[in-house]
Amino acid sequence: MNTDKEKLAVFIMAAGKGTRMKSDLPKVLHKLRGRAMIHYVVETAQEIGADPIVLIIGHQKESVMQELEGEKVRFAVQEPQLGTGHAVMCAEKEAKDHSGAVLVLSGDVPLIKPATLKRLRDQHRKMNAAATVLTAVTEHPTGYGRVVRQASGNVEAIVEERDASDEIRKINEINSGIYIFEIADLRRVLPQLSDDNDQEEYYLTDAVGILTREGKTVAAVDGDMREAMGINTAGELQEAEKLLS
Repeated sequence: MNTDKEKLAVFIMAAGKGTRMKSDLPKVLHKLRGRAMIHYVVETAQEIGADPIVLIIGHQKESVMQELEGEKVRFAVQEPQLGTGHAVMCAEKEAKDHSGAVLVLSGDVPLIKPATLKRLRDQHRKMNAAATVLTAVTEHPTGYGRVVRQASGNVEAIVEERDASDEIRKINEINSGIYIFEIADLRRVLPQLSDDNDQEEYYLTDAVGILTREGKTVAAVDGDMREAMGINTAGELQEAEKLLS
């Protein structure tokens, strides 16, 4: 039987409007092979034995809740939506009874495989890390946060592109937006996040830099760019359809 330390919670970000889809439908409810894409992410979380599973909802929240009626999930409402760090602050309130690690996923990344998340979890435990980031190397990193490594190979920081220097923008290792945090460490650093950035949002990525400055280990696992692809446009939805077929 798993100890509390080994238990894994999952927070799934599903609050966005999906503006680039050019549709009023919440992004996570767009269909992928006939099913709302959020189902793929929830089922993957269930397959790796996560409990609790907390969905962070906002835009048309009632529609998302209705879509997942009958599923063993909890809901956290993010209103207004002030960034990824703020989303996790909202979710943490629904996981007060959890004391292990928490996996942070996005509801628009339906191609992520259970085996990849298990590899992320196993590396996190092996490294006794405070946080572990799923990264990917790409020839076209534009638009993504860059992963800055320490000499040891551990992660020093994740820098959003709009806040990055020209030198950091040359880095081709990008942040997938998928992480595991020890929830005790996460609870400690969330109040330290700041919205003093170009977007005036609370970035979850800033938690990585805070943990590193505290001397904590932030590990990384190399992933497949195709699995970690976020679906933001109708074209990307069609590409995901091809990858699933």
